[in-house]
Amino acid sequence: MIRHFGVLIPSTNTTVEIECRLLPLAYQAHIGRLMTSTPGRTFSPSRDEDIDYQSRLLGTAKVELVILAQTSASLFADDYDEVVIQRMSAGAGVPAITSAQAVGRAVGALRARRIAIVSPYSDAVNERAVRYFESKHGLETVALEGFGATDSYAIGQLGPENARAAFTRIDRPEIEAFVVPGGNFPTMMSIAAWEQEFNKPVVTTNQASFWAMLRAFNTGDRLPTFGRLLEEVPVG
Repeated sequence: MIRHFGVLIPSTNTTVEIECRLLPLAYQAHIGRLMTSTPGRTFSPSRDEDIDYQSRLLGTAKVELVILAQTSASLFADDYDEVVIQRMSAGAGVPAITSAQAVGRAVGALRARRIAIVSPYSDAVNERAVRYFESKHGLETVALEGFGATDSYAIGQLGPENARAAFTRIDRPEIEAFVVPGGNFPTMMSIAAWEQEFNKPVVTTNQASFWAMLRAFNTGDRLPTFGRLLEEVPVG
C-alpha cells in the first residue's frame, strides 16, 4: 500500500524534494511551493494565500497528512504553528504539522532535553529558535552555532561538513542531542555518521518531518539508515 503525504516548502528550497526521494517507494511525497510573505525578509513566513491554495491542491491528491517544511516560519509568532496548521488542515482536509513542531516533539521522543542547535540561520533567527524550543517544547539550549546565512537559497549550497565542524567546536558532555534546523540544509545522508562520531542523537528538519509522517501513519516501518530517530521511530 502506498501512503501519500503533502509537503509545503518555500519557493527557494532545493533540498526537501531530493531528501524525500530517499524514502521507500511506499511513502510518496507531493510538494507545493510557497512565496515569502515579506519580500526581502529572509526566512519570514510564507503567504497565507499560497498556503491555502497549495493545501487545497494537495487535498485533491488525497494526501493523508500535510507538513510545512519551513522551520524558521514557526519562530516569528507565538501562535504561528496553531494558526498555520488550521489553514493547512482546512485546505487539505487532513491533519497537518509544522517541521518546527516535528523537531521539538522528536527531541522529546528521544528523551532529550538539553540540546545544541547548529543551524544555517542568522543570529537573529537562531535567537528566536532558542526561545521557540524552550517555550513550546521545554528544551534547554546549552550551545548554539549558526552559519549566518542571509539568503535562504544559499543554504542549499552548504555541505554537511559545516555541521560536523560545528559539532566538533561546541560538543560537551551535557548536550543530550544536536538539533539541526533548516529544511534546505542537506543532512539526511550524514546523520548516522554524526551520531556514531559524537555519540548523541541528531535531529534535523527533514528527518523529523519524516518521523512525524511515520508516527502519523503508524505502519511500524523503520528507516535505520538515517539515524536513531528513524531507526527507532519513538512515540512522542
